[in-house]
Amino acid sequence: MTARPSPATVGGDGPSGRGNTRVGVITFPGTLDDRDTQRAVRLAGAEAVPLWHRDKDLKQVDAVVLPGGFSYGDYLRAGAISRFSPVMETVIEQARAGMPVLGICNGFQVLTETHLLPGAMLRNNHLHFICRDQKLRVENANTSWTAEYEAGQEISIPLKNIDGRYVADERTLDMLEAEGRVAFRYLDTNPNGSLRDIAGITNEAGNVVGLMPHPEHAVEPLIGSGRTDGLGFFTSILKKLVNA
Repeated sequence: MTARPSPATVGGDGPSGRGNTRVGVITFPGTLDDRDTQRAVRLAGAEAVPLWHRDKDLKQVDAVVLPGGFSYGDYLRAGAISRFSPVMETVIEQARAGMPVLGICNGFQVLTETHLLPGAMLRNNHLHFICRDQKLRVENANTSWTAEYEAGQEISIPLKNIDGRYVADERTLDMLEAEGRVAFRYLDTNPNGSLRDIAGITNEAGNVVGLMPHPEHAVEPLIGSGRTDGLGFFTSILKKLVNA
């Protein structure tokens, strides 16, 4: 079952009455998937706004995506240097005030480094880079980025990482489970050794979501995985913002 695009939310006035909903996509040195993410945002019906990591100004966007790649070459630790980019000061402030933020792969790593999401990402347990289509189960369909899915729905989107093993202490893992904050779980196989098969999580408010697989590579039938299971991330945020 693929995600349900929401034609009623395409276009129209954004939350601030400016016209189209504006979704910012941040580029750090070493970011690879910013253009793909911008395209996914446009396909969903929103305006994609490029944001540069050295600029604190978010250009009045309604939501932000931290895309995948190898920011700063993953030197020191994946996402650790990007966490201190000037743009992240504003993102942290706005996320805590309720702005929707999505972190994909390296973006998820940055979100854990900023402590907007708990836990950490370590090297895959097999110590190899992995690139494959990955089946996921949607565990939480009540976040800003998952509303177009159904709890229990199975989707398939590409996965590509070498530092994708999600870890946290048992207390944190138990908290995430008890509060329904595990957003996605790996199915059939655990590709990187993530604890409890966790592929993505959300903060308590549901406006910040991070996941390792790449929904922006599954938005058109003719490219990427050949499926459109990832489009629901971007139509979800449009639906959330238009109805806000």
